[in-house]
This record gives sequence, structure tokens and C-alpha cells, in this order.
Amino acid sequence: MKKYTEMNRAELKAERERVEAIYKALQDQKLSLNMARGKPGKEQLDLVSDILDVLKSDSDFICDGIDVRNYGNLEGLPSCQKLFAEVLGVKPENIFVGGAASLQLMYDTISKAYTHGRVNSEKPWAKLDCVKWLCPSPGYDRHFGVSESFGMTMIPVPMTAEGPDMNVVEELVKDPDVRGMWCVPKYSNPDGIIYSEETVRRIASLKPAAKDFLLMWDNAYCIHEFFGDFVPFPDILSECAKYGNEDMVFEFASTSKITFPGAGISVFACSDNNMRYMKKLLDKQIISYDKVNQLRHVRYLKDKAGLLALMKRHAGVLGPKFRCVLDALEKEIAPLGIAEWQRPNGGYFVSVNTMPGIASATWKLCLDAGLTMTNAGATFPYGKDPKDSNLRVAPSLPPISQLEKAMEIFCVSLRLAALNKLLAE
Repeated sequence: MKKYTEMNRAELKAERERVEAIYKALQDQKLSLNMARGKPGKEQLDLVSDILDVLKSDSDFICDGIDVRNYGNLEGLPSCQKLFAEVLGVKPENIFVGGAASLQLMYDTISKAYTHGRVNSEKPWAKLDCVKWLCPSPGYDRHFGVSESFGMTMIPVPMTAEGPDMNVVEELVKDPDVRGMWCVPKYSNPDGIIYSEETVRRIASLKPAAKDFLLMWDNAYCIHEFFGDFVPFPDILSECAKYGNEDMVFEFASTSKITFPGAGISVFACSDNNMRYMKKLLDKQIISYDKVNQLRHVRYLKDKAGLLALMKRHAGVLGPKFRCVLDALEKEIAPLGIAEWQRPNGGYFVSVNTMPGIASATWKLCLDAGLTMTNAGATFPYGKDPKDSNLRVAPSLPPISQLEKAMEIFCVSLRLAALNKLLAE
């Protein structure tokens, strides 16, 4: 088939009539499908349901000489700190173990910067006239939501094949009002990009004008390959320390897409200075997080090798789903020249960039045909995609049979939106 951009007006009209008929037939099926969030599917949750059976007797509740059912150990069980230290490549004493959601730890880290300042702040951020924040885009909508909730001025930073455009970042941090940056360094949300060694080095060696600049390093997908073998990643704490920036970074991770998203554990890793400061503040907030759940995860996952073995089983579920999405795009969209997309080997999303001006229309057509997706624009600060072109596809939740139908709706909607746009010009 010819590319849509190469068709004459008569050909475009004939093609639109054909695609509209297909779209109408899909609408008539009264479907209700969901690709809105990167939620593990039932088959993945079933993989790990036996984690609930690992603690069976009173003696099982003793770990590291600690009765996990009781108060205490604010920073988490030593065995749990050790487990995540092995995964992230840091020292156990630089790990803090929290509750089920790393997003809560991220929010709390920024909240404390606003209420109390950072270890090297002159004053709490709430007393500053302006707080600007760098947002590599497309990016994670919940990150942007946190920034917006605190009234930050968000500044989009273009993403490249190697991560954030560091020429832009290095220029922007010369502004003393720029206080931090979001980063998803491995299988970025939604593009699935792994930051290059050079990008990581340039980030770690930044010299921001703001002495309390905060690098929020959300390593959410650090072991989440669905194609191929595990890809090692650098220890950002050590990288920053090489350049005297050890207090600049907080790294986050969780088991949200390893065990149960609603009942997992999360961690942050940070410098000795940051850890002392955060523990002093957190001590007023909580006596301890759920150590029973921490022990459950330690007993179940055991070590990094155990984690990677489990992730191979997750990949056995996710791999076919991502192939389904990519195969549909290659077959139905690639010949038409109306969109491009990333082909990730890990993470939870496929990022589709349509021809300018049709992402919102595509999203609406999907919705009207029974397919719920993350809003167009959500991957940009304030929900405003300047090109109206990015859409995030989340294949993990639906079973393959539903995913095939969802991708049929998506591809037909994208084609119809492109035809409408071209005929309106």
C-alpha cells in the first residue's frame, strides 16, 4: 500500500471510506478494553501468589535477630537492605526500605525539601520565590503530577536515543531556580530508552547553580527485561560521588512489577549525609514500615539471582504481549508512514509518535470504540504535548486475545485520524 502522505485526494477519500467501515464494525462490537496503565496482568500476579505462603509459624517471624511483627528498625530489615543493595550495586547502609509504593517515597523526598529543605539548602523550598524542575519528555505522568502538585514550574527536556538531551540540561541547570530533574534511566517511561554511559556521566558530573539540586533517579525498570538477557546498569551513587555530587541524588526502586503492585516493598538509596537527614525527619513520621512484608520478600526472592530468575518468568508472559503490539504496528501502520515507535527490550510501554496533530484524535477514536488508553499529552508536563503526537501503549494488563483486539482498534483509529487530518489540510 502507498504511504498516506503520497496518496492523492481521491485515494485518501476512498481509503477513509474503507477504514471508516472497519471502525464502525469495531464500534458495533461494544467492546470494553483497557491499555491505560502499566499494570501486571493476572498471569503475572498468579506467578508470585505463593509469596503469601512463605511465613507459616512463629519462628518464621525472626530475622536478623528481630521479631518483624514488632516496632522498630525504621530503615528496614538488614536482610532486605542487603537484597536491594545487591540489586542496585550500593552499600546496604545506603538503602532505606519503605512501603509498597516508590512513588510515595519520591513524593515524601520532595515534600521534605519543601517543608525542611535539603541537607545543603539555605531554606525550605516552600520559602523560595520559584522552584523550576527539569522533565525529560515524553516521561512519566505521575512524576509530572508530583511536580505540579507542589506548584513547580516544569521545563520539558527533549529525549534522545541516549536519554535526556544533555546539552539542554547542562544549559538549564545554570539557572539557580532549577532545583532538580526526574530521570528513569533504564527502559524509560514511556520510550523504553536506556541512558547511555556518556549520558549518565554527564548527569553525575552536573554543576548546577542551585547547591541543593535534587536528582530523582527512578530506577523502576532496572531488572525488567522482556527480550534478551539482563542488562547491567551503573551505580548512580558512586558515579555522582566521583564528581563531588554524592548528596545530589536519590535513587528509587520497588517490587511493584516483580511481586504485587499493591503489596510490595519500595526503597530509596542515597548518600550517608542524605540518609542521616532523612531518617531524622522520617523518625517523626513513622515508627517503622511493614517488616513482615519485607521478610516475606527476602524469603521469597532470596537474592539478585533469585530476582533475575523470577524476571525471566515475567518475561515469558510479557514478551509475547509486546511482540503482539509491535507486530500489529509493523503490519498495519509501518507501510503508511503516519507514525514511528520505539522497539524496547524491557520496561512496560511502547511509545508511539504519530504524525503531528493526531494523537488526541486517535485517543478519542480509541475511546469511542471501547479502548481506554492513557490520555494523549499525559507524557508531557501539564498534559500538553506540543506536537500532539505521543501515545503510550501499555500491553501488560490484557490477555493476548484482548490485546489483539485492542491493537486492532488502536491501528484503525490511528489510520482514521491520519486520513481525517490529511483530508482537512
